[in-house]
Amino acid sequence: MPSVLVPLAEGFEEIEAFAPVDLLRRAGIAVTTAALGDTLAVTGRSGLTVQADTTLATVLGRDFDLLFLPGGAGVKHLRADPRLRELVLRYHGAGRWLAAICAAPAVLHDAGLLTGRRYTAHFSVAGELPAILAHEKVVTDGRITTSRGAGTAVDFGLHLVALLSSPEKATEISKAICF
Repeated sequence: MPSVLVPLAEGFEEIEAFAPVDLLRRAGIAVTTAALGDTLAVTGRSGLTVQADTTLATVLGRDFDLLFLPGGAGVKHLRADPRLRELVLRYHGAGRWLAAICAAPAVLHDAGLLTGRRYTAHFSVAGELPAILAHEKVVTDGRITTSRGAGTAVDFGLHLVALLSSPEKATEISKAICF
């Protein structure tokens, strides 16, 4: 069964994190949410406090098939945490999947992974990421998948299901949720 790691930082965008998490779990994919801090409680951008499955420190040594970075104001915490840069580089070096939505592609940019690639991201980071494909909802280039923001979270989640499971499974889930 494929596995996904989702680091959650204070201020994460709830829709961008949990629409894809829900769709991946519907597909039978093992998703682990990991709080960046020392406690499992993480509060998102809209004030929803969720309980992560574990902390990032607990799962740093484990390997997952995909590292998924949600966006929102919490991206500043992802960018400031050296563990995230190390994880991104480790996953990239091992040929594992990386996925980022909204402002989170900036984390991939910080690690030097977007140069020469096709990608999209939220317009708020366009100054740092001038090659954003602004009209694309989801872009995959090699083993890196990016998406624009909350409004594209379901498309993004279904795309990840297709990558990790199958296009047929993504279509099945799409029909089940009336998308």
